[in-house]
Amino acid sequence: MKKRVPLSILIMLLFLAGKTFAFEGPLQVKNQFPLFLHIDAPYLESAVTENSFSAGLSHSSVYMTRNSADWSVNLDMEITELDLRLKKIIPGLFELGIEVPVLSAESGFMDDFLDTYHRTFGFPDYGRSERPSDSFLYEVRKNGAVVVSGRNGRIGIGDIRLTAKREIRTIDPVISLRAEVEFPTGDAGDGHGSGGLDTGFTLLADKKISQAFMSYWNAGILFPGRLRAHEDVGLRTSYHAGAGIEAALWKQVSLLGQITFQTSPFPKTGIGSIDRVAALLTFGARYSPGKQSIEFSLTEDPNTAGAPDVILNISYKRRF
Repeated sequence: MKKRVPLSILIMLLFLAGKTFAFEGPLQVKNQFPLFLHIDAPYLESAVTENSFSAGLSHSSVYMTRNSADWSVNLDMEITELDLRLKKIIPGLFELGIEVPVLSAESGFMDDFLDTYHRTFGFPDYGRSERPSDSFLYEVRKNGAVVVSGRNGRIGIGDIRLTAKREIRTIDPVISLRAEVEFPTGDAGDGHGSGGLDTGFTLLADKKISQAFMSYWNAGILFPGRLRAHEDVGLRTSYHAGAGIEAALWKQVSLLGQITFQTSPFPKTGIGSIDRVAALLTFGARYSPGKQSIEFSLTEDPNTAGAPDVILNISYKRRF
């Protein structure tokens, strides 16, 4: 006996067959873990070059109080970051990009919500409940000396990043190479910058799965300079990789999911939450009417290492 395909599935397949979808790339969510944020923090990106301006607003909650024989890392804060990004194609050469972050670390307002969330689902709270609700703490020490000491509510510019991306294959799968340099424009002593010049290279690929599904793949290497804050700290080469899927199931709306990994750029601290590989798992949606788009996303840290407890992001992009 032949199995019948449900009518709803046939209608959906016919609908998709007659549509051409425009893919706009993965969610550009950056790791806001304070120790990694200013060391050329990677984010997933499409291999396709473009002319665009975007503004992304992220808010994250971070809690970690850990000590080892040499290090003391005490973080209890929320970070708000506005990322302004401009990308321009230089004909015949490459896409040139600039990213200017403006950020603030503050005591915040999310502790009660996160406490309820952790208790409801039985997730660990990393010891957050042992401190006063919505308090601020940002101090990193090495061998007893202060390396970074943050200030509650201070708004400042971060480290500015320049990028150059060139497509080396223009048919499916599209492949490109991106080079970048991050300048020490932020104050390293209070946690707004690294104080060193960071460089990196990333290989990017976009592979179409079907008419309505696109996959994105990134892998790269980061060469950080020294962390030049209240004390100098030698950093080490860091590696990152990630993958994402965009499902353009409707004409103007896409659903997206992605995961990224990064090794620690810090020297071995003896603190597992810093030394282990960081992971960011992100889900979101994008609405794209015409040449502009707006996206929303939520990011979790499945490996409970080197990443905020949660990141909320909203971004606006205009292509030209």
